[in-house]
Amino acid sequence: MSFAEVVMPSVLGLLEAREKNVREEVTRLEAEAERVQAALGSARVELSRLAEARATVTEVLSRVPDEAVGPVSGALAGSVVPERVAGMGVQVLAVEYQQILSVLAGSEATQGLRVKPIALQLGGEVTPARIEGVRSRVKRLVARGWAAEVRPNVFTLPVAANAG
Repeated sequence: MSFAEVVMPSVLGLLEAREKNVREEVTRLEAEAERVQAALGSARVELSRLAEARATVTEVLSRVPDEAVGPVSGALAGSVVPERVAGMGVQVLAVEYQQILSVLAGSEATQGLRVKPIALQLGGEVTPARIEGVRSRVKRLVARGWAAEVRPNVFTLPVAANAG
């Protein structure tokens, strides 16, 4: 047997095996491309629906007079804390934030309160997770002007709110 007879079949065999692998990869990629195209089509439809909805709401709201909207009467639990402005009442805050402010308005809080005593006054189980949740809410109130941090981790109402 000559060298050419030994090498040729093995090279041809390697090429055939490689061709088979690449053919399988092409088939797999084509199937993946079809799946991606279908997902892309669905996403485009959803995007179009959302854009149309936004445009419709914008159009409707542009026709509503400001006085028809009325004042903000209250917030839902878990809602965002608005930046405090003059004349804004606590009723715009969610109940859990109103409760924290009522604790800070109490006589025990004249020099400020730490988070754990605030959590105790709010009631319920006082766990580390609950204390951190209360701390997060109080810090949010401080950041929006509803409360003040008089010393590190000691909170009270802002000076203007304490005076009046």
